[in-house]
Amino acid sequence: MFRSLSLALALVLTPAPAPTEQPTVPPGATGPVEDLVLPVEDIIGEVESLDGSESETKQGRQVTVALTSDVLFALDKWRLTAKARSRLAKVAEKVEAEGAGGVVRIEGHTDDQGSDAYNLVLSRRRAQAVREALRTLLGGGEVPLQATGYGETRPKLPNLVDGKPVERNRAKNRRVEIVFTARQ
Repeated sequence: MFRSLSLALALVLTPAPAPTEQPTVPPGATGPVEDLVLPVEDIIGEVESLDGSESETKQGRQVTVALTSDVLFALDKWRLTAKARSRLAKVAEKVEAEGAGGVVRIEGHTDDQGSDAYNLVLSRRRAQAVREALRTLLGGGEVPLQATGYGETRPKLPNLVDGKPVERNRAKNRRVEIVFTARQ
């Protein structure tokens, strides 16, 4: 992609040499005209808290608030901590202030430590715990909430780099994401 973009920019930005004499074109001569088509990648901005425990991304009208599991739960647990409830209260305020209605998805994720089956169950239980807390914070049931656990199947960052574990990446992969549609 970058090679074709560089070529296109070079063609556009390179000044044409001044003609020394007019080229002769035979009458009725035609040639093919080709369109230059370049792929456009979505740019998704992410805002992250200084301690890395919370981030927010927007893609179109979809807003994703990600909270690392380390601030929501004790290790290998799915019961919310007191600190988690205050964080979720802020997320609930955001959903109420900016949400356009519709289903709010709560998605649980884990890192690659432990078995796939264990991680899937843990991520589901964590997503369900966040769903129940948000249900209370959002008024008891007016906002439809859907909880799903993905285990380690959707990492945000690679758990291993060059075959070595990266704890910082694993910490970001252990997360719960709250996904909602924002008003325009």
